[in-house]
Amino acid sequence: MPPPTTPDREAAAKAIDTFLRALGRNPDREPELAGTGARVADAFADDLLCGYEVDVDALLAKNVFEGRSGVVVVRDIPVATMCPHHLLPASGVAAVAFAPDGHLVGFGTIAAVVDAYARRLALQEQIGEDVAAALQKHLAPRWIACRLTLSHACMTLRGERAHGASVETAAHRYRNDVDEAIVHAALR
Repeated sequence: MPPPTTPDREAAAKAIDTFLRALGRNPDREPELAGTGARVADAFADDLLCGYEVDVDALLAKNVFEGRSGVVVVRDIPVATMCPHHLLPASGVAAVAFAPDGHLVGFGTIAAVVDAYARRLALQEQIGEDVAAALQKHLAPRWIACRLTLSHACMTLRGERAHGASVETAAHRYRNDVDEAIVHAALR
């Protein structure tokens, strides 16, 4: 990942105002749009894309410790992300499961890793792959899986208008001697 750059909030705010004008809405003449450019720029910089500021390797390096356990499953981790294709939100939950092999990590750190990858312009599939790869790298578990179940505004509010639809993806890593069915069962 390239080093983070400081967002140019003023340029982003102007770009949003220009975008609104291009769509036939004028922030200078419509009171409800006054300040919208700045609010949108702040929302993206402070919240929606704040995951770019997180060094996941450093986060995991300082929170992994030696230990043994049976299967660990962290469920219902809140997820909010932005679709890179439409710049519309997707939200839902993640579940992360793994079979430790000498290394553990704090449960809150697992949620922080999911959030760091989600708070970027990222496809749902990539978020799961990034979470699984980062935890595999730092924990070296027997197996690891990350399932995301998200509702995408780009699918429910436009195009198909498939209200109530959700998308489920799963990423997993496992050693050759692990039965893949065990990995999938842990996420159910």
